[in-house]
Amino acid sequence: MKRIAILTGGGDVPGLNSVIKSVVYRSTEMGWETVGVRRGWQGLTHADPALDDGGGYLRRLDRANTRTIDRTGGTVLHTSRTNPSAMGRDALPESLPRERVDALEVAEGRFDLTPIVLDNLAKLEVEALVAIGGDDTLSYAARLGREGFPVVAIPKTMDNDVPGTEYSIGFSTAVTRAKELINRQRTTLGSHERIGVFRIFGRNSGYTAWYAAYVTSARCVIPEQPFDLDRLADILVEDRRLNPSGYAFVIASEGAMWVGGHLGEVGEADAFGHRHKADIGLALADELKRRTGVETVHSDLTYDLRSGDPDALDQLVAITFANIAVDLLADGLFGRMVAVRDGNYEHAPLPERSLGARRLDVPTMYNVDRFRPRYEAKLGSPLLLGPAVVD
Repeated sequence: MKRIAILTGGGDVPGLNSVIKSVVYRSTEMGWETVGVRRGWQGLTHADPALDDGGGYLRRLDRANTRTIDRTGGTVLHTSRTNPSAMGRDALPESLPRERVDALEVAEGRFDLTPIVLDNLAKLEVEALVAIGGDDTLSYAARLGREGFPVVAIPKTMDNDVPGTEYSIGFSTAVTRAKELINRQRTTLGSHERIGVFRIFGRNSGYTAWYAAYVTSARCVIPEQPFDLDRLADILVEDRRLNPSGYAFVIASEGAMWVGGHLGEVGEADAFGHRHKADIGLALADELKRRTGVETVHSDLTYDLRSGDPDALDQLVAITFANIAVDLLADGLFGRMVAVRDGNYEHAPLPERSLGARRLDVPTMYNVDRFRPRYEAKLGSPLLLGPAVVD
C-alpha cells in the first residue's frame, strides 16, 4: 500500500483533528502517503483528480501540516452531509456530462454517484480509505465496502448512538461541556427561583442527556421513553420546594416527547432524509410554566457541546482509534469499524443504515418514575456504565 485517504462527514465534534493527525503520523511510519478529502463525501463526488488540490477538495497531509491540528476542535478537512448514493439534481457536480447524469439516476430526481466516487479514488491512486463519521456517514462507507473498496471506519457523534460500539468520539467532551454549562446556569436559576429546561443533543437516543443528568444529579427525559408531563411538573415543583436555592431543572434530549404529545420537524431534509426536530426545550418550558405557574426558562445547549477542543478522554480515544484503524489497514482487515466493546478496544462490522441508532437500555439505566438515571447496582459495570453492545 502506498496511498490512503481520510475524510470526515456529518456534524463536527471535538477530537476529529486528533484522529487526522494520528492517522497521518502513523501512516508515514508505514511508508504511506495520506490524502485528506475535504467536505466529507462531497469531496469524492466533486473532486477533479487532474488538479493537485482536486479543485479545492483535496489536501496532501504530512507531519508538518498536521503537527498542531490536534490542539483545536472541529475538522481541518471540513465536512458536509452529502450522501453520494442519493443525491438531488441540484447537488450534482457541474462538470458531470449529461449522458453520465442520466445513467446514474436511480429514482426521479435522485442519483447514485457511487461509480463517480470509485472512479475518483482510482484516478487518485488511493488504495484504502479511513472514514470518520456517525451512522449516516458510516452507512455510505459500508456501501463502498460492499462495492469492494477497502474501507476502515472510525465512529464519532456526541449522541454516542452508533451501533456496534459503546463509545464514539465527541461524546465525553459533550457531556463534560454540558456539565459545565448546566452548573454555571444554576446560579441564575437560583437567583430568580425558576425552573430550567436544558435542551441537549439526542435525536433518537438519550445517552448525552442521561450522562449529563448522571453527573449533575438531575432529571432527564429521553427519546426511548415517552414521559408523563403532569408527573414531571409535580416532581420539578417538589424539587424546587426542597431546594434551599429555590430552583429545579430538567435535561431534555432533542428527541424526547411526553405521552400524547407531538412536535413536528422543521426545515429541509438533509441528504440522508433528516429534518430538524422542533424545539422540545421551548415547548416543554411553555408546558411546565402553564402547569406549575412557576417562571420557566429554556436554554439550548446543543451547539456549544460540539465546539472547541476535546477533553482528555476524547483525545485519548481519538488517538487510539486512529492507530487501530492504521493497524487494520496494515493487516488487510477492511470493511471494519474501530469500536469499544465490553469496555475494550475492538473492531466491528461497518454499521448498515438499517440497524438504526443504538438506544439506551431503559429498564437497567433509567428510572421512569423519577425521570433520572439509575445509580444502583453498578458493581461490575464498565467504566461508561451502559450495557455492553449486543449484535
